[in-house]
Amino acid sequence: MMDPEVLERIAARRAELDGVEEQLVKQLSEVRAERDELAVAERVWQRMSEQLADERTEAGSPVVQVAQIGMRPART
Repeated sequence: MMDPEVLERIAARRAELDGVEEQLVKQLSEVRAERDELAVAERVWQRMSEQLADERTEAGSPVVQVAQIGMRPART
């Protein structure tokens, strides 16, 4: 026959572990959500970097420079 005190201690420890498990599940969910947000931010940053690089390349192109000069408003 098991000692009631031992059973009580086991039940108390099980309750503690259940609480810890709930906290860890919540924390894991938050970590995953933040990682997803970081992945989105990284993709946006990558796209913006590529766009800026393309714009800089185009700005350095003589064809673009001539076209930009030709598009200046006329002086009155």
